Amino acid sequence: MSAAFDARVDIGRLRSGHGVKWGALPPGTLGAWVADMDFPVAPAILARLREVSDFGYPHWPGGDSVAAAFEERMASRFGWTPAPGRTKIFTDLIQVLQVMIETATAPGDGIAVHVPNYPPFLASIHRAGRRIVPLDPDSFDPDALRGCAMLVLVNPHNPTGRVFRRAELSAMAEAAEEHDVTVLSDEIHADLVYPGHRHLPFAAISSDAAARTVTTTSATKSFNIAGLRCAVAHIGPARIRAALERMPLDWFGQPSTLGRLATVAAWREADDWLDGLLTTLDANRAQISRWVAKLPWDSGYRAPEGTYLAWLNCAGGPFGPDPATHLEKVAGVRLGRGADFVEHVPRPESAAGIRLGPGAEHAASHVRINFATSPEVLTEVLSRISGALT
Repeated sequence: MSAAFDARVDIGRLRSGHGVKWGALPPGTLGAWVADMDFPVAPAILARLREVSDFGYPHWPGGDSVAAAFEERMASRFGWTPAPGRTKIFTDLIQVLQVMIETATAPGDGIAVHVPNYPPFLASIHRAGRRIVPLDPDSFDPDALRGCAMLVLVNPHNPTGRVFRRAELSAMAEAAEEHDVTVLSDEIHADLVYPGHRHLPFAAISSDAAARTVTTTSATKSFNIAGLRCAVAHIGPARIRAALERMPLDWFGQPSTLGRLATVAAWREADDWLDGLLTTLDANRAQISRWVAKLPWDSGYRAPEGTYLAWLNCAGGPFGPDPATHLEKVAGVRLGRGADFVEHVPRPESAAGIRLGPGAEHAASHVRINFATSPEVLTEVLSRISGALT
């Protein structure tokens, strides 16, 4: 494990800080819900932040280094060379999604998305007056994109942890080309992939995919700096680039100086910390798999291939129709509530014949466990859940 990474977790510090994951909890309740990590920030990032003594209006005489760091990282780590001059800086991926929905689609349009999925994405599509067209993460039907204006691809996938294979991505790219669908590829978990799996940027699939894809990512998830609010979007479609150029200059706001500096430090100076993190997460992932194997019901559990999120079916357990709520009440553990990951999604009988797959059809029986914490805290979380079985 890298000496730069510190796997120790101070719950007292987390409870007294400004983060919602622990700050919103009642005393005594353990947090494994919101997708933040409990670990201290990488020393390289903290060092760059401590160098800042000027909080005036930002000035980037050599150009915005966030875009350059993003393009370097995509090429060196994932084998994809983004086209220069097409990267824009945003505050977070929710903002990117909302901007692209308003720019690339119209009210009433269909937006295809794998379900279950990240609740704020589903809510954004719904609030914008677009139709959610559900896709099964395990079985892609090319005809599902017929009549859609956009495909929102979350890869690695949240909450299931699936890392889509090249063949799967190629099938999506071919269908997107056939039906002329804009693709928004959320790749924020790209760094968090486990041995035996590899992240492939969607825009790297083909020249057509690159030309129709908005690739969006951020250092915030892998390096635990979400509160600093900085994200990027590489905009392949020429019509979207032109539309954004016509927008008022400050329509979307700007990330802060600190967010920019932390992002560049993460992508250029903190990979040794990331290596240590991945070692800890992989061990925690294995711990959950061993624990699941001893549960008194067959959950059909699959260990995540990426992310630090475990998607567990509790339908055979004694926790009732809303297991997350039950476990918080009786075990003092707050987990992600499964039903939230299919909110606003059409039910199977009204989904135009699209098969949702068991992860979506029975999402309410699931919980999402965030295992980005110390082995000791994870052990206590799992022990409390086990204690609620009796």
